[in-house]
Amino acid sequence: MGKHISKILSSTQQREINLSTEEEIKVIIKYWARILNIKLGWIQDFDRLVVKYVSSFVFLFNVKYLFATFFMFEMFRSSSKLIKTFTKHIDIVWSIDSTTFDNYQFICSGSDDSTVCVWNVMTNDQSQSFNEHSNNVFCVKFSQYYYQNHRRRVICSSSADTTIRFWDFKHNQQFQIFNEHTGWVCGIEFSSFNGGRYLCSGSFDRTVRLWDVETSKSLHIFNGHENGVWCVDFSPLQNNNNDKKNNKSNSIGLIGGNGYTICSGSHDNTIRVWDIETAKQIIVFEGHKDWIKSVKYGSNELGTNGGANTILSGSADKSICLWDIRSAQQIQVFKGHTDCIWPVEYSPFVIDNIDVGGSSNVICSASDDDTIRFWDIRSNNNELYVIKGNDKRNVGIRSLKFLSLKNNAAYLCYGSIRGPVYVWGKSSS
Repeated sequence: MGKHISKILSSTQQREINLSTEEEIKVIIKYWARILNIKLGWIQDFDRLVVKYVSSFVFLFNVKYLFATFFMFEMFRSSSKLIKTFTKHIDIVWSIDSTTFDNYQFICSGSDDSTVCVWNVMTNDQSQSFNEHSNNVFCVKFSQYYYQNHRRRVICSSSADTTIRFWDFKHNQQFQIFNEHTGWVCGIEFSSFNGGRYLCSGSFDRTVRLWDVETSKSLHIFNGHENGVWCVDFSPLQNNNNDKKNNKSNSIGLIGGNGYTICSGSHDNTIRVWDIETAKQIIVFEGHKDWIKSVKYGSNELGTNGGANTILSGSADKSICLWDIRSAQQIQVFKGHTDCIWPVEYSPFVIDNIDVGGSSNVICSASDDDTIRFWDIRSNNNELYVIKGNDKRNVGIRSLKFLSLKNNAAYLCYGSIRGPVYVWGKSSS
C-alpha cells in the first residue's frame, strides 16, 4: 500500500493539503456510507470508533493525502458555497482565466461590455481595466511566456473587433496587436509546449491561425471549417518535453514533428483536429447537432482515470460529448442540461467509480439553463452534482475556470450573462 500511495501522491500534494484529519475521515465515512448504501441508524458510535482508529492509521500511511487524491470532490460538494463576487462588468462575461504572478493570485475576465478586467483574488481589489477593444471581448488568457521570459504580467484578449491584443497590466499598457483575422476572433489558447510561446486563435472568418508571440508573426492558417470557429485548444504537453534535451527547439517544424495538434470547434457543428507541422486536418468529429461552443483536450496526467487522449466538447444541442483521439470515435454523451452549453472543463476532482473498479475524473459544464453540472467521465449516467447560478433572473452561465488559492483547496470561478464574476468554494473562516 505504501508503494501505491507514493505513486499517486506528489511531494507538492503532500505539502499542500491542510485539511484537518478528523474532518477528512468523517467525509470519507459519509462517502463510503452513501456509495455502499449503509443504513445510518447505528453509524454515529461507529463513526467515533473509526475516527479514532483511522487517526493512528494516518500516522503510518498518511491517508490524508490519499483522501485528497480520491475524495476531493466529496469535500467540495459537501462544504463549498459562494465566497466571493466581483462586480465590474455590466454585460455577459464570456471568458475567465487565472494565474499566479509574484505570489499574487489574479483572475481576468472578458465581457460583452468590450472590457478586460483584472482582479487580485486575495484582496478582492480590481487591479486594472482595459477598454481599447471596440466590440465584445470573447476570450482572455494570461501569458506565462511573457512572465517567464520578460518578467511582464500580460493578458491576451480576442474580440469581435477582429483583433487579438496584449496588455501589460502591471504597467497599464497595450503593447501588441494581431490583426490578420477578418472576422470575430472568438477563442484563443497559448501552447502547452515551449513555455506558451505560441498562440492559436479561432475566428468567424472560418480559419484557425497559429502565431509566434515572440516575433508577432502568423505562422500557419488552418482552413477547412465551413462556418465560424468559436473555440480552440492545444494538445497537452508530451512527456518527452519534460526532458531538457528534447525541449530545446523553438521550431514549429520540430514541434509539429513531436505530434502536437490543435483542435477547433465551429458553428458548422464539427470538431476538427489539425497537425501543427503540416497545417493539415487529420480528424473530423461529427455527432453534435448544433453549434460547438467549447473544446478541451484531456491532459496526459489524467491517465487511467478516463481523460487522457480525449477531447471534451459542449454544444448548443444541450449535450456534452467525449471523443477518443486514437480511434477518432465518440465514446460518451452527457445529457441533462436544458439549454445551450458553453464552457466545459476537466475538473481537478477524482471520484471512486465502483462500476469500473477504479477512479474517474470529474468533468464540469455550464449552460444558459443557469446551472453548472459535474459528471463522472467514465459514466454517462445522471450528473454527480448541480450548482445553481446566483442570479434570481435565471439568465445563464457563459464561463468558468478552476483555480487554487493559497489554502490549496480547489475553487470554481464563473461568469454570468448579467456581469458578476463569482467564486465558489470552501470558506477559509
